Amino acid sequence: MMKASVLLAIVVATSEAFQAPPPLLRHHQPRSSTTSLDAKRKKLVSKVKNVLTGSSSDFDRLVKKTFPGAISNTKLTKKVVAALESKGFTPGNTLVATSFCADELARVLEDDFVKIYGQNFNLGGLSGFPFAGNTGWGAMSAHVPDNGFCLTIHGPHVGITQDGVVGKVERSGIALVDSCCGSAIAASNYLKGITDGSANINPGIQLFSDFQQGAVQELILPHGKRLNDADDRMKELPYALYDSQDVLVRDIINGGKGGIKQGLALLGGIQINTGPDTDDYFHPLRFDYYDSDGNMVGSMLSKL
Repeated sequence: MMKASVLLAIVVATSEAFQAPPPLLRHHQPRSSTTSLDAKRKKLVSKVKNVLTGSSSDFDRLVKKTFPGAISNTKLTKKVVAALESKGFTPGNTLVATSFCADELARVLEDDFVKIYGQNFNLGGLSGFPFAGNTGWGAMSAHVPDNGFCLTIHGPHVGITQDGVVGKVERSGIALVDSCCGSAIAASNYLKGITDGSANINPGIQLFSDFQQGAVQELILPHGKRLNDADDRMKELPYALYDSQDVLVRDIINGGKGGIKQGLALLGGIQINTGPDTDDYFHPLRFDYYDSDGNMVGSMLSKL
């Protein structure tokens, strides 16, 4: 992953700076100073080990406690690939199609699968909804290799900070701990205004200049009471969005199932974005396999 590779380069350079002095100069170096260098080196190596293996054990436990069922992107990709190999999916015969948010943080998981399968057809827009619709699905289906497969992955995303704040995330190069997902939170605030009676009538909700956000706000409307009753609104929000997306994605697949070639795998869930120095996570909620006739013939969720 990019996060790990960048850090590895930094570590190599930094580690070299912590090397003991050359033999000819070593007798001039106080013993305590050499010991200090060794301690710093060990601390650095330990820190990098945590990063390269996904994240520190403390943070890993924090994420999984907050989002039970979540697994790191590193583990997810390995398990998905293993499950799909038995169905005949290979890098040469598989097209990845994703429906993720426009946010750059949503590209991380997308890129992880592209590194394996080689190409991606983007179906998504704000909050991860498949705004490419039936037309986009039809175009994507035509791009699947002959006698090949499609792996479709979709879901909203949510941030979590190093100290466990949900709905926020640290971003590389930005001091501000930013909202994540901004579109989802804006839709949630809009919905809250309706349910508590403070919303203003907005006749321009479907203006083309912001029609995706208008659609997200409408698609979340059925979940007003659910979000109001939630103990943690920010934690419940991506799951509410997912439920609306799940209905929409399966409707699109059903309408375009004639375009499925050898088979289709549908992976749906919640992307969980973390800071620059830790692996992202994914909570898989659906992992279905469709045959060449477009029939859903089984769930592979237990394999993740």
